[in-house]
Amino acid sequence: MTIEPPRQHGANLPAGRRAVSLLRLLTRRDPTPSESEWRRIGEAMTRGDPLADDLVDWMVGFGMGPGRALFERALKSGIDDIPNAPEPLRRFFATVEAMPPWLDRARLEHGAEVCRMAGNLSSSVLRDGALMGGYQAAGLNRVLVITGALEKGAGKRLAETSQWWLACTEPNGMTRFGPGFEMSLRVRLVHALVRRHVSRHPEWDAGRDGVPVAQMGMAATQLAFSALFLIGIRALGFHISKADGSAVMHLMRYAGWLMGIEEELLPDDEETGRVLLYQMGLSLTDPDPSGARLAQALADEPLSRPYPRFARLRRFYERERNLSLNRFFMRGAGMRALGLPWRPLPWYPLIALPVNTLRFLWCTRNADARARLAERGRKAQYSWVDSLVGRVRHEIGGAVRHITETAP
Repeated sequence: MTIEPPRQHGANLPAGRRAVSLLRLLTRRDPTPSESEWRRIGEAMTRGDPLADDLVDWMVGFGMGPGRALFERALKSGIDDIPNAPEPLRRFFATVEAMPPWLDRARLEHGAEVCRMAGNLSSSVLRDGALMGGYQAAGLNRVLVITGALEKGAGKRLAETSQWWLACTEPNGMTRFGPGFEMSLRVRLVHALVRRHVSRHPEWDAGRDGVPVAQMGMAATQLAFSALFLIGIRALGFHISKADGSAVMHLMRYAGWLMGIEEELLPDDEETGRVLLYQMGLSLTDPDPSGARLAQALADEPLSRPYPRFARLRRFYERERNLSLNRFFMRGAGMRALGLPWRPLPWYPLIALPVNTLRFLWCTRNADARARLAERGRKAQYSWVDSLVGRVRHEIGGAVRHITETAP
């Protein structure tokens, strides 16, 4: 049976081509989708996550409070700790606890170490490339509008996303009872709760936007945290090897698999990831007023950071640095589409590239140096997250646990 893609699929191709022009320059083959590839991407906007959606349907009937308590118990102790567990709960955990045949634990740890080594280059890329760039997708923004995310502080939204990424990149973070494994499943539950809530909302138009928090939107986000992340840290001077990049792709592939993304939308190599992200960007990009509001709130977020010293100067510098990175990732057209202040040149990447190239060459000369760099990088990443909202708790999972407890 042929599934008709929603009207939002490729609704603004000129804006889409401008938004993903950087990716086109960095792919070895022409990334323009074939007819079958284009249809496959459009159809991915009509599919959710049946396993998690069935779990949420059961929780609603069983009672959200008791259902979440059983979910947390299975998450913390394993499904076998619950005698006579309800079938939707048992099926969910039996699936996620069965490792996919392609999983390589050594590559997971390798990828996590590379992410920690990147230090706050990672925050710059994830904030000003992945998160800001995603605000050009009108269909994804409509989910944020309906769930009230437009009224939520930009710093808190950014901190919650960062907590998940930190959890996934902890040492042993993706083992069965590791923080990244647990937080990824909590995020998956939140996505299913949001999907159920938004799809029933009178303002949601399925013919226009498909399924809320659909496969395509989730996969595009995952690729921004892998393929785009790797482009960004290299552009800022962290010249990692092909094996390092492959390990990061593998780590984020497993995180995406745990979060319910279909395997065919989870590439394991950088080139395929860039091509797929390009094609998804063509489909999703359609800047709208809500995206501009989200972008402007994120751009102004540094102005509210509680720096203890030289606060005014540091806030000004951080905002200008972020806008420079936005200029690099989104080009001038993307910044204009989101109503961001115009900046003629991406000055920060031009300065950071030579400085970081020298620094990382020295700090990654052997295994011991890499380990020390990863330790320092992780401390810097936690410090950056703290600076977003003053005193963000370091307990891995705290932010997403709060969302789970308060989701509709």
